[in-house]
Amino acid sequence: MPLDFATLFPNGVDHYLLGGILIGLATALIYRGTGIAAGASTFLESTLSYVSDRPRFQQFRFVQSRDWRLVFTVGIVLGGFAYTALSADPWFVTDVSPTRLFVGGVLVGVGTRVGKGCTSGHGICGVGSLADASFVNVATFVLVAAGTAQLLFAMGVRP
Repeated sequence: MPLDFATLFPNGVDHYLLGGILIGLATALIYRGTGIAAGASTFLESTLSYVSDRPRFQQFRFVQSRDWRLVFTVGIVLGGFAYTALSADPWFVTDVSPTRLFVGGVLVGVGTRVGKGCTSGHGICGVGSLADASFVNVATFVLVAAGTAQLLFAMGVRP
């Protein structure tokens, strides 16, 4: 059965469009203000630079960006909590088991390291700056995600 636009987006696309515009503006603002692409994948290293003397965590790029990266990441988390507190219909409720969520999180973390960045960093900042590696990574993310979803669906695995 072919999917049409109304089936894919039953609530319309206005809120997606607005969200995309706001993300793009925020990304541009961070880049113009700091000269650094906004991404969350270096949060761990930059945060560990506060407490670890290991040379890996004391690299200039981690120490120099740790304050705003900490605020950026805490803001993402607090934004989610604020939405949940203010929303009459919290959307993060799931029937997925905690074990599957944990394994999925670990796989995302491994993929972030292997791909040299997170999906938001490559998809928003990397593609936005026309970086070849980001185009390759985003295409890989999409193909692997679609393939995994199809494989799991064929195996009868449901959330």
